[in-house]
Amino acid sequence: MFSAIMSGAINGIECKSVKVEVDVSKGLPSFSMVGFLGNEVKEASERVRNAIRNAGVQIPAKRITINLSPADMRKSGTAFDLPIAAAVLASLGQIPVENLLGVFMAGELSLNGEVNGICGVLSMAAHAKEIGMEYCVVPKENAKEGAVISGIKVIGVKSIQEMIGFMKNKAQGKPEKIDINAVFEEMRVGKGNYADVRGQKRAKRAIEIAAAGRHNILLIGPPGTGKSMLARRLPDILTPLTLEESLAITKIHSIAGVLPKETPLLVTRPFLQPHHTISPYALAGGGKNPKPGIISLAHRGVLFLDELPEFKREALEILRQPLEEKEIHISRLSGNYVFPAEVMLVAAMNPCKCGYYPDRKRCRCSQIEVDRYQGKISKPLLDRIDLYVEVEEISYEEISERELGKEDESEDIRERIIQANKIQKERYAGRKYSFNSELDEQGVYEFCTLGKKEKELMEQIFYKMNLSARGYHRILKVARTIADLEGEEKIGRHHLKEAAIYRRNDRME
Repeated sequence: MFSAIMSGAINGIECKSVKVEVDVSKGLPSFSMVGFLGNEVKEASERVRNAIRNAGVQIPAKRITINLSPADMRKSGTAFDLPIAAAVLASLGQIPVENLLGVFMAGELSLNGEVNGICGVLSMAAHAKEIGMEYCVVPKENAKEGAVISGIKVIGVKSIQEMIGFMKNKAQGKPEKIDINAVFEEMRVGKGNYADVRGQKRAKRAIEIAAAGRHNILLIGPPGTGKSMLARRLPDILTPLTLEESLAITKIHSIAGVLPKETPLLVTRPFLQPHHTISPYALAGGGKNPKPGIISLAHRGVLFLDELPEFKREALEILRQPLEEKEIHISRLSGNYVFPAEVMLVAAMNPCKCGYYPDRKRCRCSQIEVDRYQGKISKPLLDRIDLYVEVEEISYEEISERELGKEDESEDIRERIIQANKIQKERYAGRKYSFNSELDEQGVYEFCTLGKKEKELMEQIFYKMNLSARGYHRILKVARTIADLEGEEKIGRHHLKEAAIYRRNDRME
């Protein structure tokens, strides 16, 4: 007897349809599986047979053939256990074959018949809805994650017996429910507040500009000046996530297997701070069955690289392509994978190994050592950073001053950024851009136009600072963001001057 049920395989961050076909016929007893299978899928035969037997169903001595179609796409993971079991049971007459229609199923089985959680359920539920499925049957622990997708009935099951019960009588199934609006209402702004950062007005101004246009920024200064403190508070002043962004971020974390079980939907912007010993592959993603790396996990959020020169050069060079293209391409024999990487890079570093250059009273590094330390960061990578800012040491008066009202609250800064983002959204409506940092060469010429006096000033800046074409465009994009923060339609001379100050980096020259 033949039966078939729909399931899916994760490819990159998307799900692709896989039809699980089972045929039970007379012949020598066997349980064979075909369809370009990975090792973990091949092992499903043992898990499925034992799970079915422990569910109280005896498998007759017949020839059982299982095919996962299409056969030219490699299948990996353990999510095919549950649909294989359902199709086998249908072919054995334990489940009505017609009840498999309109059902998408995925889940891992234990030998005792329990259904274990899997990765990528959000992508699977979205795909099941897209191909017109009425039900999506997944492990109980993943049900809330799948229920985030509206328009499809997500059924969570704890065991193979529960799955059989539902497939015999779908009317008894209780779809998982989740209130998206309630989840977003529970969104909390982080505890960090920029009012806690004493002094550092120039650095906080640069952070605000970077956040308003999603520009990459490098903080340079001695240890203990608040570089990390400034960076960690950045997500709290960015605009709140939209539902579309939240789904995109959650999908990536789900596929990577790092989505908290109690969190079906991520509603705050990611902040990733990898240790400087991270490998290039962990940063970019990959593996035999490619999964997202740290860069992709920081999608639509902040990637903070503290002690930038301490990172392996190969890891830093991997950043160059995703910072420009906002995505990562990984090629394997099994296919090509694309992971999103729309991140805001925030980096911090000391000016030298000891951290006190150019203060020769405390710095004991030779000029060669200083150059070698700073030379760990390549010019092409530095060219992809829009703002450089020196974080200076704080005076005693600034540290001891605790009067309220002296520093901007994060909430005040966030309101200014929201207004600047609103201006950009209206300006780029219907275009491929969302923020000023995303402007390409054509976009810069269209939206960063200068008057006669501004052109003369920009020419002086270009030759004086010996800018590259990329550096020239980045100054214009930062100036566009500064003008947006001030609500100005045109870029003025003072906007260009401030942008040029943040581009200038004496310690790195």
